[in-house]
Amino acid sequence: MGMSLLALYSLSTNGADYFFKQSIFVLLGIIAMVFGATLDYRHIEKYSTTLYFITLFFLGFVLLFGTTVRGTAGWISFGVFQVQPVEIAKVTLIIFLASFISKKKSELGEWTRVIASLVLSAAMIFLVLRQPDLGSSMVLAAIWGGMILASGLRAKHLIVLFFLATFLTVSAWFVLEDYQRDRINTFIHPELDPQGSGYNVLQAIVAVGSGGLTGKGIGHGSQSQLNFLPEKHTDFIFAVIAEELGFVGSAFVLCVYAVLLYRIRSIGLMASDNFGYLFAVGVLVMFLTQIIINIGMNIGVLPVTGLPAPLLSYGGSSLLSVLFSLGLLLSVYQRKRGAEDFRISLEKTIIE
Repeated sequence: MGMSLLALYSLSTNGADYFFKQSIFVLLGIIAMVFGATLDYRHIEKYSTTLYFITLFFLGFVLLFGTTVRGTAGWISFGVFQVQPVEIAKVTLIIFLASFISKKKSELGEWTRVIASLVLSAAMIFLVLRQPDLGSSMVLAAIWGGMILASGLRAKHLIVLFFLATFLTVSAWFVLEDYQRDRINTFIHPELDPQGSGYNVLQAIVAVGSGGLTGKGIGHGSQSQLNFLPEKHTDFIFAVIAEELGFVGSAFVLCVYAVLLYRIRSIGLMASDNFGYLFAVGVLVMFLTQIIINIGMNIGVLPVTGLPAPLLSYGGSSLLSVLFSLGLLLSVYQRKRGAEDFRISLEKTIIE
């Protein structure tokens, strides 16, 4: 978040209030994280189904009455602020799947559990695709895939799922919007339309490459400061960091991300129950998918999908939902196996 504010400060020199607004989001996000940490994550499991259907309602609501930004009807306006329900949906789906899989593991057969969780996840994915928001729908699909794999499947089921995923990936080409197909074509041959669909990718690559080892300095990036780089405060903020702080700054961001991912994994392994473990897996997949896709499109190795970098890109909805999920992870950590065993032992001693 510190690197994010540093980059947004450099972009706020032209009259934009990115730094000030994001600072407010950071403060609210820290409050949300502390609130999540004080909750007992096991109590949230009781409301997972309710949260799921409330989220479905808002995803449907935003299709009918949402504000359209850059061709995507994914925002609900509240005065000067806009809420993006899909960011909340990512965390909600993780909570719901963690509860569903852990509860149904002993009640349902493997295939029944896989198919039921797929259908329930597909309802969210379909509504997000209708916005249309390809990047977020890919994250939701990855969350389902990662969590269902972590629940434990036999080899034959993994093989069937692999071929099913391959078939769906190929078939998805025929249901994409024209501009989404253009983005994929641009990813393969960005030089064919340098002033049109290939513009974003080429400018991002130029920004990243021009930063060199140590960068041009905060506020001195030509691509970002002269507005050659599009969506520089959201989708392409990593390119801003690469241009102004160079390879050193970019590597630092990647290292901090790596430490964060490692800690999420460690908390999952220490969880005292299956729900806590699966929740950590879901958060890990959410972070990893968004990091790979966002940085991949910044350096031209993945198509542009309009997906924010967690904790880095400008935006309140993404920051608040991500920090709340990290707060719940802190709740899982506080109730890890050793601590839980000690608490149970202490309670027995007091009762005796």
